[in-house]
Amino acid sequence: MKTYEIPRNYKGESRILYVFSTKALIYTIVGMGAGLIFYLILNALGMQFVGILIDVIFGAIGFCIGTFKIPDNKKFEFARKTGGENIDDVAKRWINFKRKKNRVYIWKEEDMNHEWESNKQLFDN
Repeated sequence: MKTYEIPRNYKGESRILYVFSTKALIYTIVGMGAGLIFYLILNALGMQFVGILIDVIFGAIGFCIGTFKIPDNKKFEFARKTGGENIDDVAKRWINFKRKKNRVYIWKEEDMNHEWESNKQLFDN
């Protein structure tokens, strides 16, 4: 008699309150933390409802960054290159690219082999 694997839905097991994945919950809390600054300022000015609204908007933006992926769209070059990737991953790569002053380092295989051979000679001695 053969045994068969029973497929399981693993997606819901790591969810908190069924909507939040761990990453989405963290991004939502960070977004609401940023919105808390505006809430405190607006609460001191007597506009508590506007502060709560801005805090919820910042939380929703954090949730979207932590949950959604960039759609795969052929019309826009940005979406064509990054389609299907998480928004936070694309943002992290963009920040690193800007931090390196718009430089992309490409290593040629010949350069790597030459560097390996020169380093190998140093360690062989």
